[in-house]
Amino acid sequence: MINIAQFKSFQETLGYFAQQLDFPEKLTLHPKPFESIIHPDHPAYHNLIIYRERIHAYRFLEVQQLYSDTFDFNKKAPLYMTYNKFDTQKERGQLLAKLKVLYEMFGLKMADNELSDFLPLMLEFLYIAQWQNDPRAKSNIEFVIMIIEDGTYAMANQLAEQDSPYYYLVKALRETLKACIEPTNEVKANV
Repeated sequence: MINIAQFKSFQETLGYFAQQLDFPEKLTLHPKPFESIIHPDHPAYHNLIIYRERIHAYRFLEVQQLYSDTFDFNKKAPLYMTYNKFDTQKERGQLLAKLKVLYEMFGLKMADNELSDFLPLMLEFLYIAQWQNDPRAKSNIEFVIMIIEDGTYAMANQLAEQDSPYYYLVKALRETLKACIEPTNEVKANV
């Protein structure tokens, strides 16, 4: 179950992740957003520091090339969260349609040329959607997080094998999402 208060406290962080996982622009690497959003008590602080140190070791054009090599030309680590998950295009198409309807239901208009399972888009949605006082919010946030968690698992493993700086970013994203989840009663009893 999602802890809505925790989720709200990390919404700006999700916007930061969306920016970092989209194609790099000059502002992507600017230190101000990081410094204003990420603090030492953040659950993913350590991995975000490693990501920033490693990504800043590259020149800007090298970062863009690294991004393309990592995500655009690699079918094992795509930014499309359902790309490797479905046996048929029909199944994937149904989930993509469901996500698109969900985005529109909460006020996000998608670009026509983008698929609804694109990770930066999903994170942007979690960041900007109007969740307040909507009884559908909790279950829909959980649904989107579940897709991200599932899609980033194999991606993180692939990025770790490549020793990519993006591994630390994806790991940090997963840690942040995990911090939004309340432990179940079974887990609480065994802790």
